[in-house]
Amino acid sequence: MMNRVVLVGRLTKDPELRYTPNGVAVANFTVACNRPFSNQQGNREADFINCVVWRRTAENLANFMKKGSLIGVDGRIQTRSFDNQEGRRIFMTEVLAENIQFLESKGSSQGGSGSSGFQTRQNPPQEQNRPNDYEDNPFENSGEPIDLSDDDLPF
Repeated sequence: MMNRVVLVGRLTKDPELRYTPNGVAVANFTVACNRPFSNQQGNREADFINCVVWRRTAENLANFMKKGSLIGVDGRIQTRSFDNQEGRRIFMTEVLAENIQFLESKGSSQGGSGSSGFQTRQNPPQEQNRPNDYEDNPFENSGEPIDLSDDDLPF
């Protein structure tokens, strides 16, 4: 049997980091994932998927990602139930995230990079000894055929 979920979407709010009485970190978050089609009015709809992650990954998510951050989630679906304060039985379905990928730097979703916590190079230094025909595309040849033999190929 297989229970596997892969999501790519944006956080709908900052992750909620808590700790169990034993000191284990747990974070709850919701990922908004666009549907691959438009509705009758031509608008794209999204699904809002509840997720939970544990331990160090939960702490990293809460420390480095915020509302609007683009993330990838790999995990599995789990269901659980509990009684709420009124005594009614509540059933929940959520994704138990086993791996989370940060798909953009901390400040990218807001368009800023000032205090993102990541150093990005805005203007890379220019190499002084580059030939002129190398500037735009280093893999572009000058229209001449490339001499390759079968021994040059790795497969």
